[in-house]
Amino acid sequence: MSKGNKGFGSMFTEGLDDEENLDKATPADGIMASRSQTLARIATGKTVADRTEWVDPERCRPWRMHNRDLDHLNEDSCRDLIDSFLSAKKQRIPAIVRRLKDDPNFDFEIIAGVRRWWTVKWLRAHHHPEFEYLVTIQSVTDEEAFRVSDVENRSRKDISDWERAKEYTVALAEFYEGSQSQMAEHLNLSKSWLSRLLDVARLPEPVVAAFSDTHDITVRVARDIKPLTGDPKALAKMREEAERIEEERSQKGLKLSGPEVAKRLVKATVAPAVKAAAEKEITGKGGKVILRYTKARGGGLTIKVPPKAEASPAELLKAIEGLLS
Repeated sequence: MSKGNKGFGSMFTEGLDDEENLDKATPADGIMASRSQTLARIATGKTVADRTEWVDPERCRPWRMHNRDLDHLNEDSCRDLIDSFLSAKKQRIPAIVRRLKDDPNFDFEIIAGVRRWWTVKWLRAHHHPEFEYLVTIQSVTDEEAFRVSDVENRSRKDISDWERAKEYTVALAEFYEGSQSQMAEHLNLSKSWLSRLLDVARLPEPVVAAFSDTHDITVRVARDIKPLTGDPKALAKMREEAERIEEERSQKGLKLSGPEVAKRLVKATVAPAVKAAAEKEITGKGGKVILRYTKARGGGLTIKVPPKAEASPAELLKAIEGLLS
């Protein structure tokens, strides 16, 4: 692909990196005053300029590489759009879609604008059937679609590093032959930033499980953890700590932020190993061991009865009572 295509997509998405502010603009400010005039010249009726149309959201589906985690789209996460759509009585900023062929269930594939699509669907299901989905129809390849989506969503704060890293990981393999240098060039990104972002998606699954929400795994969090995963001993210690964190979360309802989880994982790799308490023995009348026990620092007591202890139950109970007293 030629370098001249690096800026592809900006013609479709100029000004859309601030969707929330644009959607909240007052009628006086209007879309005409925004940087997205080319996409947002909305006319009356079903069809608007620049191949932009009002369509049924049920006839649209997100494309396979969209960077939104659909499980995290809900009334709370989309409340800003819900309120702005209701205030304006319509969606103001078009989504970007491409037309589908040979799919009887859907007419369009959403390249950028999944959150707007979810919001329109939610409004239609909650007493506002009059809402339709505003889209601009483009003809683009998968690689071009990826860059269009990236241009629109690059600066979105509501897209997590985890979502973006997963999308970039797939694109790296599919469109750029696994070359981070080539990908960085086409996306106009620094190689170092791209590498740090991809590290988010490269964390081992047992370590990822320590986080209650993958959206808590940011570039900064991954930066602290990823270098340690290459050391088998450090990784083993982090896995053990991750299991402890999971157990505390499920049994005690412990809630830790991403940085707090990372701090515990890293600390586990440098913490000195806890020495096992020395085991002591109690012998019976015949001089043979009938009990073994260890005392923990916190006052706990572990008692073991050897398999072939030659002692009566009464003798064992008396020895145990002596320990407890």
